[in-house]
Amino acid sequence: MIIAGRRIRLRDWSVDDLDAYAHWLQPDHKWHALDGPYYKKASAAEIPDLIERIRTRIVEGNFPDPRERFIIAAAEHDQMIGMVSRYWISEETHWLALGIAIYDPALWGQGLGYEALGLWTDYLFRSLPQIARLDLQTWSGNAGMIGLANKLGYQREGCFRNARIVNGAYYDALGFGILREEWEAQHPRGFGQ
Repeated sequence: MIIAGRRIRLRDWSVDDLDAYAHWLQPDHKWHALDGPYYKKASAAEIPDLIERIRTRIVEGNFPDPRERFIIAAAEHDQMIGMVSRYWISEETHWLALGIAIYDPALWGQGLGYEALGLWTDYLFRSLPQIARLDLQTWSGNAGMIGLANKLGYQREGCFRNARIVNGAYYDALGFGILREEWEAQHPRGFGQ
């Protein structure tokens, strides 16, 4: 499956993505310092097993519908530059959160995340008619994600003060949300149309 944007596309995994993904999973990359740095990351020793599990899923064509994640690929060369994902906060009440990572800092601040997260938000609202809202959760030290949420029309709905510890310092945990009717009012023909 492919969702085409202007400068990026969201698409399913391919075997060709695995070397790049293994590279970006290495713990010394800058994106790890912003993307939930309070959560445990895969160690260098754990990465090969993770890559093999993904390879098996690709070979078997084991992609859920609707998708739980997509590769973000540059439209011009189709190479992986990041990933979008989703996870349930409460499946019982159809409460879904989503995430994004653009791996190479040289690509930050160019609007690629805006396009990717906009396409992902649109896809999730269209693919999951039962959901009334989508959430983004981040921390107060991630200015890029906060700006992205605001630019896409997500509203800041929660602040849990001093709830995250990063490099020995306390930061706030922040929650942003957008309602289906808000998104559809902003993008009546779909994101980017």
